[in-house]
Amino acid sequence: MEAIPKVRVAVSIDGLKPEHDARRTPATYQRILENLQGREVDVSWVITNQMLQRPGYLDEYLAFWTARPEIGRVWLSLYTPQKGEISAERLTRASRERLFEALPGLKEKYPTLILPHGATEAFARPPASPEECTFSRVSVNYSADLKTRVQPCFFGGNPDCSQCGCAVSAGLHWLRERPIALGLRARHLIDASLAIGHIDRAAPQEAG
Repeated sequence: MEAIPKVRVAVSIDGLKPEHDARRTPATYQRILENLQGREVDVSWVITNQMLQRPGYLDEYLAFWTARPEIGRVWLSLYTPQKGEISAERLTRASRERLFEALPGLKEKYPTLILPHGATEAFARPPASPEECTFSRVSVNYSADLKTRVQPCFFGGNPDCSQCGCAVSAGLHWLRERPIALGLRARHLIDASLAIGHIDRAAPQEAG
């Protein structure tokens, strides 16, 4: 497979074999291992509550996947539940705290884990609603038919924003408060750009 310039392929690998195959029916773990040979991809890793019940699980996952020559980087997200959801995947408050304590050490041990400065803080304090989520405000999402809109964000339905684990959402929300210059913060530029875009879309178009 030839590389496409400026395009990176990410494969969702939801845990080690038992956990991944339980979530991805029919089981795909072995097929992923076979299809990765001779290729270069990133890993998209969504952490669920089950992974935090066994000490050393996160370390074991990263040790296995970062050692493989096919893997460039590991992108980390947290499982995001819907409001009112009661499931085995949903992180508890205690498991989230254990995760946040472990992440800095894991990043130091496994540099290919994508965990920018401030990421843990961003995961701990996600936006309160889609209206406050920068990623939701700047993105438009469609289902696989490329026609049906997915709202209010790419999770669809009624996501529990207080437990959002989307890496992009968390990163952009953290970025909003970063200072730029002359007393300006990133949110000032983001909000101004969105306002200008809204005015432009609302303006009547002259006939050509």
